[in-house]
Amino acid sequence: MDFEFLIKKIMLNLNRRNFQAHPFHLVSPSPWPLYTSLSLLTLTTSGVLTFHGFAYAEYNLFMSLTALILSMSFWFRDIIAEGTYLGNHSLAVQRGLNLGVGLFIVSEALFFLAIFWTFFHSALSPAVELGAMWPPMGIEAIDPFELPLLNTVLLLSSGFTVTYAHHFLINGKRAKGLYGLLYTIILALIFTFLQGVEYSVSSFTISDGAFGSCFYFGTGFHGIHVMIGTAFLAVALWRLLAYHLTNNHHLGLEAGILYWHFVDVVWLFLFISIYYWGS
Repeated sequence: MDFEFLIKKIMLNLNRRNFQAHPFHLVSPSPWPLYTSLSLLTLTTSGVLTFHGFAYAEYNLFMSLTALILSMSFWFRDIIAEGTYLGNHSLAVQRGLNLGVGLFIVSEALFFLAIFWTFFHSALSPAVELGAMWPPMGIEAIDPFELPLLNTVLLLSSGFTVTYAHHFLINGKRAKGLYGLLYTIILALIFTFLQGVEYSVSSFTISDGAFGSCFYFGTGFHGIHVMIGTAFLAVALWRLLAYHLTNNHHLGLEAGILYWHFVDVVWLFLFISIYYWGS
């Protein structure tokens, strides 16, 4: 962001606050929501075309993904400037943002509820086409006490380290907070790598009936959430390094921690139901 433009925006914000009779943030006009929605539209369209083998569709997929990442990055940049430099994130605004993150996580929980519903619908009463047994005949399920158990330990450990980081940041121990976030990101990257190894050595694929579809749909979408949460915490780590976050104002980190604990809880349900009980 241009420095002179930022100074002008700060002055405009201070003048506006002198006449503002409420604690809420009146958002300035921004092109990034429109650009992000258009990028998502082209991403999904080009993704479907790529799946059906249309010529050059993969190039459109790559360009739309790049456009999505750039538009979201610029949008988040402006939000960081509003909260860190312009002082727009008052206590009332922070409560609203926390509520929004909470409702978003509830919607994600309902999404995973649909996945578990599909799994138990097939597992509790296997159809004749599945051999009336679960796992279906011919499918060798993954041993839950090998890589899945190791991944469970890694993910639960990352939940501890991120809580450790938050605790020490609140108590003014910035260095320990940095180390806690760094350990969390390293554990998350190891988890993602081992999940990829598990997929590569698995004896079944997503096309192997209801079992393969439920397994890869549930664990794959959880893996996507792990990658998003890792990016979430990596941005928080960078902001903590840049002194954007303080012991009493770290809204982005709190949202990332809440999201990460949600990822932990979903994995526990996945491990118990799909890996252990379902095998």
